[in-house]
Amino acid sequence: MTLAAPLDLATARILLSNDDGIAAPGLKILERVLRTLCRDVWVVAPEREQSGAGHSLTLRQPLRIRKLRPKRFAVDGTPTDAVLLGIKQIMRDKPPSLLVSGINLGGNMGEDVTYSGTVAAAMEGTLMNVPSIAFSLAVGNGAAPRWDTAAQMVAEVVQRLVTLPWPGNTLMNVNIPNIPADQVTGIHAAAQGQRPIGDNTVESMDPRGRRIYWIGPNRFDEAIEAGTDIDVVAKGGVAVVPIHLDLTHRDGLEALRRVFP
Repeated sequence: MTLAAPLDLATARILLSNDDGIAAPGLKILERVLRTLCRDVWVVAPEREQSGAGHSLTLRQPLRIRKLRPKRFAVDGTPTDAVLLGIKQIMRDKPPSLLVSGINLGGNMGEDVTYSGTVAAAMEGTLMNVPSIAFSLAVGNGAAPRWDTAAQMVAEVVQRLVTLPWPGNTLMNVNIPNIPADQVTGIHAAAQGQRPIGDNTVESMDPRGRRIYWIGPNRFDEAIEAGTDIDVVAKGGVAVVPIHLDLTHRDGLEALRRVFP
């Protein structure tokens, strides 16, 4: 589905979700900002943190929906579960005209999009024909999150994005630098980057003397390709990446057809 531009935010119906859970500060900021732009904002988010859940569905156990107050619900499943139940059950009488996921505590750039529950929520919305945006705040190295910057950038990005037509089967992945708002260098269209990933596993021992492993954050120290989301955020900009959900490599497909017609 393409976004019918321009979308009138004042009369839109917006669904919010995330992967950090229903009590996450980033979701509260997102809700506060979107309620200044739209009268009809709904929240359906996971009951608990689901970071790294990716685009996973719960198939082998039942899901429960907990109503917290009007238009605010928690689902005891993944971000994908929350969006699916939000659209197909909670809002089934009138589906949302826009889905916004986040604000994630930590960046979702480069290969992160394949792991991210924040992006997965936007993927599910896109697959269900709801134009969707994922927001992340690129916090790292134990720094305090600049939620004030995130709030300001979310409002500006949403207001600008809904004036444009979007290509079908495409979500918008937005990463915000964790710096004061007056230091942000701008909002930039970017390509998805790729990081030269180092060894991010840490081996240690549990109290019983058995080896355990932690998967830590990505480490990289090589040059980053210019114009990518990683590059834009590193230089203090907000990166907006259109993520297309058709993963077919077209040139590769044509080559295969010569062997497998």
